[in-house]
Amino acid sequence: MLKTIESFKPSIFVCVPTVYTSILAFKSITERYDLTSLRMCISAGEALPASVWHTWKELTGLDILDTIGCTESYHTFLANRPGDIRPGSSGKPFAGYEVRVVDDDGHDVPQGDIGHLMVKGESIALFYLHQSEKSRHTFRGEWLFTGDRYYVDEDGFYWHAGRGDDMLKVGGLWVSPIEIENVIQNHPAVLECAVIGQRDQAELVKPKAFVCLREGGNTSDALRTELLQACAAALDVHKRPRWIEFVDALPRTATGKIQRFKLYES
Repeated sequence: MLKTIESFKPSIFVCVPTVYTSILAFKSITERYDLTSLRMCISAGEALPASVWHTWKELTGLDILDTIGCTESYHTFLANRPGDIRPGSSGKPFAGYEVRVVDDDGHDVPQGDIGHLMVKGESIALFYLHQSEKSRHTFRGEWLFTGDRYYVDEDGFYWHAGRGDDMLKVGGLWVSPIEIENVIQNHPAVLECAVIGQRDQAELVKPKAFVCLREGGNTSDALRTELLQACAAALDVHKRPRWIEFVDALPRTATGKIQRFKLYES
């Protein structure tokens, strides 16, 4: 991909966060490849960690505009814009779309609270072909139930908190795996990570982190302690991972999304 950019000199680069992370795993990419034709980078497919955004910016001088759309909406409905970026967020709604964050009963949640993301716009599909039950669950009048969990900050930026089925109930409180992952990925030795729920000896669910290190990283007890200390400094007690397991790679779909269900099987 880097060779293609160098050869054909595109001005816009669009890919998924997994690809940005993979590129950053290489050393001295701006010295080995000419990327100066690029003026804009766009990310979609899954949430782009703020740590990846900042590393890319430092290395290339380019912003990444993180966005979200889906097959059912056909078009992007949330995006960061040039000059209006909040690293780690999905940005703000596009003109032509209405976006809501609601509770289980369909009522708007207070600013800052996590809820279900709902989208309305003229490009939204009407139903799934030959899937009546799934259609009734997803298409609710004019609104699309995306299955994503989000919250909105005081400036109107939307923040991904995970898929609805990825959320963890720890100590009676909802925990977003992405919040924990972002803390761990801030460590310079970490390439990427994924958090799931695992039952402890008392059969209670606690967060467990699977961590991939950058090239040359040492999977030592000292590093595990550093990561746990970082989580202790940044997260409430119930959000801190009880276990950290170092792995060579995370299981992914063909489009680069993490297959968390396979981590539960490991």
